[in-house]
Amino acid sequence: MALLPILRYPDPRLRKVAAKVARVDEGIRKLINDMAETMYMAPGVGLAATQVDVHKRVIVIDVSDTRDALNVLINPAIVESSGIADCEEGCLSLPGIYERVRRAQRVKVRALDRDGGERTVDAEGLLAVCIQHEMDHLEGRVFVEYLSRLKQSRIVAKLKKQDRKAG
Repeated sequence: MALLPILRYPDPRLRKVAAKVARVDEGIRKLINDMAETMYMAPGVGLAATQVDVHKRVIVIDVSDTRDALNVLINPAIVESSGIADCEEGCLSLPGIYERVRRAQRVKVRALDRDGGERTVDAEGLLAVCIQHEMDHLEGRVFVEYLSRLKQSRIVAKLKKQDRKAG
């Protein structure tokens, strides 16, 4: 396994729409393992392949307290959603930035697992929010796009300041 570099907002590669995975093979399973290691080390609760500059429809998520309940979603599609959740979100592509975003409270998602088998996930709360957040990445969207232009520009300025301090 290997740690992968995570793209930082506003990198234009984060806007790329991910392609459907045609076949789950060893290359996809290696990507999943590398993404999981990267997510855990960051540390985060979710990571989309887009964030590591691989534009395939692959997501890894683990919202457990014990960090041992990895969810792998390949070619995920939301088939049902309900309720409203107004949650504070963060993103590994925007370190240190947290803002409130409105999402569905519950989602039902169809996807492939790491072996290519079909699965359905009924999610609510943090897992549902995380799935929607990561699926946005696959569509080339970042959570700050739900915010006002003013907030977006302040976030970009804050990230630039972080970069200047770090480098």
